[in-house]
Amino acid sequence: MNTALTIAGSDSSGGAGIQADLKTMAMHGVFGMSAIAALTAQNTLGVRSVLEVSPEFLAEQLDCIFTDIFPDAVKIGMLSSSALMETTAERLRYYHARHIVLDPVMVATSGSRLMNEDASETLTRCLFPLAELITPNIPEAEALAEMAIRTAGDMERAASRLYSRWGCAVLLKGGHSVEDANDLLYSDRGAVWIRGERISNPNTHGTGCTLSSAIASNLALGHSLEDSVRRAKSYLTGALAAGLDLGRGCGPLNHSYLLEH
Repeated sequence: MNTALTIAGSDSSGGAGIQADLKTMAMHGVFGMSAIAALTAQNTLGVRSVLEVSPEFLAEQLDCIFTDIFPDAVKIGMLSSSALMETTAERLRYYHARHIVLDPVMVATSGSRLMNEDASETLTRCLFPLAELITPNIPEAEALAEMAIRTAGDMERAASRLYSRWGCAVLLKGGHSVEDANDLLYSDRGAVWIRGERISNPNTHGTGCTLSSAIASNLALGHSLEDSVRRAKSYLTGALAAGLDLGRGCGPLNHSYLLEH
């Protein structure tokens, strides 16, 4: 059975983070494993508090996984401190991890900040060079590329700037655009637009986690990068279309979609 590892924070509401990643991996027929970097007290309305694990304990988790069930792909989500990022990068280099998909989680869908202000430099210095793909949304790409993104042309320029700067492929997610839900994949093959349907649904809690773990799952299954992105985009669109409104805010995704379709 193909395997995938998620390195991220736990979401107590079950709609994002480790929980969303493992659900997504299971739906793709991939054996999911986790290294938990932080516990969060959160729900679909926001994040109340974050409790980090120690870098030593995160390293222990990674050692246990890589020395027993080596993952075919790795998804990295919320790492809230420089120390956790440095530990993750060191262990991934040591084990020669492959197919690393990095979701640079700086701000939750609800608007809650999930990364220390001084950690973004460590993120780009230590982890971006290891990634096969990074998946920033528009606000994150604006911060990373140091430019405003208002148009499709801006998305192309920002993605090109990120690719040139760090050498990893970029999936710039257009979900924050008012006009459409098109994403831009920029790699050594140039820019490719991944067209998407905008779903009128407020249940967007955990969409970034779900998309990046779906991409990692498809890479673990042996699909190409572009095909993995297209498959993951289709999966997320279907999940949003069939989403359940379970909370007072933005409910978790309906991960039973693939069982029904």
